[in-house]
Amino acid sequence: MSAAVSDSMAAEGTANARSSSNRLLAGLATHDRALLAPHLEPVSYAVGEAVALADAAIDGICFIEQGIAGVLDSLDDDRRYAVGLVGAEGFIGWPILLGDDRSPYDVRMRAEQGRGLRISADALRTAVDQSPTLHLALLRFVHVFMRQMGRTIVSSLAHSVVCRMARWILLYHDRVRADEICMTHEEFRLMLGVRRSSVTDALHRLEEERAIRSIRGKVLVVDRGRLMALAGNTYGQPERDYARLLGATAAKEVGLVGTFG
Repeated sequence: MSAAVSDSMAAEGTANARSSSNRLLAGLATHDRALLAPHLEPVSYAVGEAVALADAAIDGICFIEQGIAGVLDSLDDDRRYAVGLVGAEGFIGWPILLGDDRSPYDVRMRAEQGRGLRISADALRTAVDQSPTLHLALLRFVHVFMRQMGRTIVSSLAHSVVCRMARWILLYHDRVRADEICMTHEEFRLMLGVRRSSVTDALHRLEEERAIRSIRGKVLVVDRGRLMALAGNTYGQPERDYARLLGATAAKEVGLVGTFG
């Protein structure tokens, strides 16, 4: 590769990082963003396309700029369940920061087409070795995501299907930044682990509460406050942690500081 081409690619990466709609990346300190910028490459994903595969080698991380990455765990009979969501507030591929080069989960783009900025694992390791502040910022996001997963567990154990559905709709609503969300029965099955009839019943209950409208594979959020009341305290704490640890401005811009903030 010629020096001119290399310089051009580095300049493009720097511009991508500076203007990125990924709030974690855009909110990094200038010197930390500069370490990543020359190595960032744009990527795109169709709905349902894999961002990472369980047990596969992790060859890089992806900062999500648009779309929702659903983190899925599976049982031996290939049944899959959603354990978390990542949007423009974070990245996929965090196990390499924790000493593991294999993905524990399938991660697939949900609801809408996605795009992001990708950096190779080797380039990321070099960057975090050079900057403790960059390493800390990335680990703080991992911490917040683990909090989200913990709340998913508690909600599954303690809440009714209706309340759990309200929480998942809020998590999607945060990340698509629109009131109309593509959420099919299959989408809800991945999140709730229940039969189709139970999904239908829960949707009807939320409509009776005037929190949503369900229209042919889409959910229209009508009353976010009502959804939050139904979701209870399993929604909100990870979002507050994001604001506290990674900056209230970044959290607000990505939609993670709402009326609870």
